Amino acid sequence: MRHRCNVPQLGKPADQRRALLRALTTELIRNGRIKTTLVRAKAVRSEADRMITLAKDGSLAARRRAMGYLYDKQLVHALFEQASTRYADRQGGYTRILRTVSRRGDNADMAIIELT
Repeated sequence: MRHRCNVPQLGKPADQRRALLRALTTELIRNGRIKTTLVRAKAVRSEADRMITLAKDGSLAARRRAMGYLYDKQLVHALFEQASTRYADRQGGYTRILRTVSRRGDNADMAIIELT
């Protein structure tokens, strides 16, 4: 019974789902925008916002938490250098989701998620 459990399951076991979200979050922060399904984009949004919030904090504990989550160590250092100036005046909402055309093979709703 999963009543009121608001974690998107994404049709995967917990370990695969966690690895997928980590990989998508890492690529989003590295490239600035990625194209994925709408459900995955909505799931990645909270994780990316959490990493940027950690980067805005800038403490050693926050840096270690981000290194434990993201796959690229140099990306964490770059994020922590840039986030304090880029997102200083913003209290959340660091990502934007734009819906695109459906995927041809299975008609899945596609979206572009990008950092603002």
